[in-house]
Amino acid sequence: MAKTTFRKSSVGKKVLMALTGFFLMFFLLQHLTINMLSVISPDMFNDVSHFMGTNPIVQIALQPVLMFAVIFHFIMGIVLDLQNRKARPVGYANNNAGANTSWMSRNMIISGLVILAFLVLHFIDFWIPEMNVKYIQGDMSGLLEPGVADSGYRYFEELQHKFVSPIRVGAYVIAFVLLALHLQHGFASAFQSVGARTNNNKTALQKFGNIFAFAVPLGFIAIALFHHFTYSH
Repeated sequence: MAKTTFRKSSVGKKVLMALTGFFLMFFLLQHLTINMLSVISPDMFNDVSHFMGTNPIVQIALQPVLMFAVIFHFIMGIVLDLQNRKARPVGYANNNAGANTSWMSRNMIISGLVILAFLVLHFIDFWIPEMNVKYIQGDMSGLLEPGVADSGYRYFEELQHKFVSPIRVGAYVIAFVLLALHLQHGFASAFQSVGARTNNNKTALQKFGNIFAFAVPLGFIAIALFHHFTYSH
């Protein structure tokens, strides 16, 4: 009875984790699309950033949902990992687990914690200063010089400034490499958790998952390196 209850509880948590994972993967794709505009057209990047930063639906409705999804996903990941380790037989732990599973699948909690640390850095770099300007200082204009006509938006200039430091860029690169490995396992695992992975689509999902897992983080790395080498000298 206890084992059945544990299985049901574990399955339910995995489904919830998978759903938040899907939401976060969609957010990553959307975030990459907007950031890519900073390479293609700084004016478009500024315009879209200002729209997203002042749109009430995004700020009041979607932003809290995103914050909840991030916190829930990582907490649930830690809880599931600890439960799995506790439920795993001692004899199994002494065997060569690498023969059946990848290092990443056994250490998702490690990559998850590193990514979480990166998110804290990202919030310190961008989100907290943005909240301070908009809601504490009360400046929703997004201008470089508030009150000065045609002074331009500040978003692109702030993005450039953050990627001047090679240490910060290096931290971003390392975090996105780990994110790629995390996504490579998490993508397939999410579909399996919701029962959407079958023998018929297993190979296709695996290939698409690999493309997504490496293309999205590689895009963020390319943006960081572009701004660093283009504007830091």
